[in-house]
Amino acid sequence: MGEKILYDTIFARSFSRYDQKKLGYGAFLACFLIALSFSTVFKPYLGPLTVNKRLSINDGLKMVRANDTISSNATFFSNVVISFNATVEMVSDGSSNMSSTSRNDTIGFSTSSSKTLGFNYTNGVIRNDTRLMPVLEINNGSSSQQGQGGVPEKIIEPICNIEGRTEFCEMNGDIRINGKSSTVLQVGMMTENSSWIIGPYARKGDREALSHVTKWRVKTGVKDGDNGVHQCNRYHGVPAVVFSLGGYAGNNFHDYTDIIIPLYLTSRQFNGEVKFLITNKNPWWINKFKTILRNLSHYDPIDIDNEQQVHCFPTVIIGLKRDPKELTIDPSRSPHSMKEFRQFLRTTYSLKKTTTVKLTNNNRRKRPRLLILSRKKTRAFTNTKAIATMARTLGYKVIIAETDSNVAKVAETINACDVMMGVHGAGLTNMVFLPNNAILIQILPIGGFEWLARTDFEEPSKDMNLRYLEYKIKTEESTLIQQYPPHHEVIRNPGAIAKQGWNAFKAVYLQQQNVKLDIHRFRLILSRAIELLHE
Repeated sequence: MGEKILYDTIFARSFSRYDQKKLGYGAFLACFLIALSFSTVFKPYLGPLTVNKRLSINDGLKMVRANDTISSNATFFSNVVISFNATVEMVSDGSSNMSSTSRNDTIGFSTSSSKTLGFNYTNGVIRNDTRLMPVLEINNGSSSQQGQGGVPEKIIEPICNIEGRTEFCEMNGDIRINGKSSTVLQVGMMTENSSWIIGPYARKGDREALSHVTKWRVKTGVKDGDNGVHQCNRYHGVPAVVFSLGGYAGNNFHDYTDIIIPLYLTSRQFNGEVKFLITNKNPWWINKFKTILRNLSHYDPIDIDNEQQVHCFPTVIIGLKRDPKELTIDPSRSPHSMKEFRQFLRTTYSLKKTTTVKLTNNNRRKRPRLLILSRKKTRAFTNTKAIATMARTLGYKVIIAETDSNVAKVAETINACDVMMGVHGAGLTNMVFLPNNAILIQILPIGGFEWLARTDFEEPSKDMNLRYLEYKIKTEESTLIQQYPPHHEVIRNPGAIAKQGWNAFKAVYLQQQNVKLDIHRFRLILSRAIELLHE
């Protein structure tokens, strides 16, 4: 106590009352500055943690970068979902503002701001798909990014995928499509301002095909009020797929390998709750495949090129997914397979026959059905009746038919047969309707068709659970010997004609050539088919 009195006495003598007060203010200010300095220096270590994630995607995908802020009370795995080779199925719950899906064009979702959509992506169900594009979803946990009710909103990055034979982009959020300008905009999402040009036809690299396909501009990172950003005129509560009927549409082979099978791969995940936006509309094509379109989508197709309104969707896929090989779905890279696709066709056209007839020595009353694919213009059989007569002596019931645009009738006819034979051409694509274990016989004209025959029909037939036989004609069986002398380059060296380009090759070997089969020689092939039906 005495020490404290002595200290106070010395302090009072050293400073006047005014000086003491002034010194007190100075000490307070110094303490404040020291506290402020500590706060500034150590703030990065005391605040929320910042996580930087870089994801490298193959097949031409851009590096995806995501910055996510995680507060101390945030749950990381509930806010960030990173799924490679997966697709997201959106499931609406009671808290969602998204209206129930209907088949009219009433407002399917609402936007409470330029960033917060009226549907809840948090309820996305992740399915492990191996072929579908990667999806990156992020909930930003910072308070400035909170949606209604304190639920963090999601940042969904658009991904454009470039593969061997196709390119496609998938976008989620406030997606606006302007058919007049052929643009697809992602509005109000926290994404970089980027732009792509895409031809939505699944034959990338084929200049001839893509020259007949409208190019679409895909833009992200745009906002309401930006130049060229129009307000929505029609809202849709289901996803959309944009694809072209340009290219080689109308050729039966390309109809399936470039459009139908890729469309199945792209849209099957939506179970019919998807709208098709068609560019380069072809009414004849749509009428031909209307039954397939109706079984993939519950809605009428939209001729987007002629739409004056701006259409808005929660999810849009521009372009179609496809396998690099023709008429193929690789189940190791896709959630689907050709087996499932062929079952889809059987269901779509109510086809009855699943498996081919099983021949036995004890029951010779069963007669396998042989379909001879007839052609009128080129690569036609000139002795069809003789072929049919010989086949009947082997025990076949013979049907001679030419395919046309009546797909339902063609499917029914082919599905009822056990063996189908025809000259290399688009008509053989109808093997998709054959029952399991059926036999495809491809006749190769002269001209060096081996590579085309293998890639277009032989290899795909294996994935369709079909058996394959091949018959390569001799020069004497081609009608070209009636048009060119034996030593002409067309007969002697087809490779030289092929070097002149595809149009020169096609003009000679595809458009000028018919086939007269050697009946005795071809009999061996039909006999082999009978043996296979006994196995």
